[in-house]
Amino acid sequence: MDWASMVRVGRVTRPWGNRGQVTVAPDTDFGDTRFSPGAEIFVDRAGEIVPLTVAEGREQQGWWVVRFQGVDSIDAAEMFRGAELKVPADTLHPLESGRFYVHDLLGCDVRRTDGSSVGRVERVDLATGVPQLAVDAGGEEVLVPLVDAICRRIDVAEKVIEIDPPEGLIELNRKR
Repeated sequence: MDWASMVRVGRVTRPWGNRGQVTVAPDTDFGDTRFSPGAEIFVDRAGEIVPLTVAEGREQQGWWVVRFQGVDSIDAAEMFRGAELKVPADTLHPLESGRFYVHDLLGCDVRRTDGSSVGRVERVDLATGVPQLAVDAGGEEVLVPLVDAICRRIDVAEKVIEIDPPEGLIELNRKR
């Protein structure tokens, strides 16, 4: 397996309690599947891709509390602090039309419908209520709401997102 070709489904933030559980910031809408007992997730441990099997998992206020098999103490859980959790791309669920995985949006060129370039998608912020595309616009970050009224065409195969923002939105959402 190639770590770079795998898809991130979450990141361990810290240990939870003293019995080996960790909190996970999810990067998936399918947490019930990814963090359920028996599910297999992978971590990179010093360049080696290591499988972990979920022993227990529960959602708690948008986060997940997870324990992996063989991780039974706070010291063992501490070893996973900050670890990215990934799965092979071929295990992803098919999405309905008009829905996209975050990794498919990363790197897309964002253009206005008139063809002028805005920039390239660097990340997608999901914790804001309305998902936001964080676009690198020549060294400045521009936040673009990921809504149909603004994002008129998304073609992940071509890596292009065409937007028709209201007057002044790009300038207003520019972070210097």
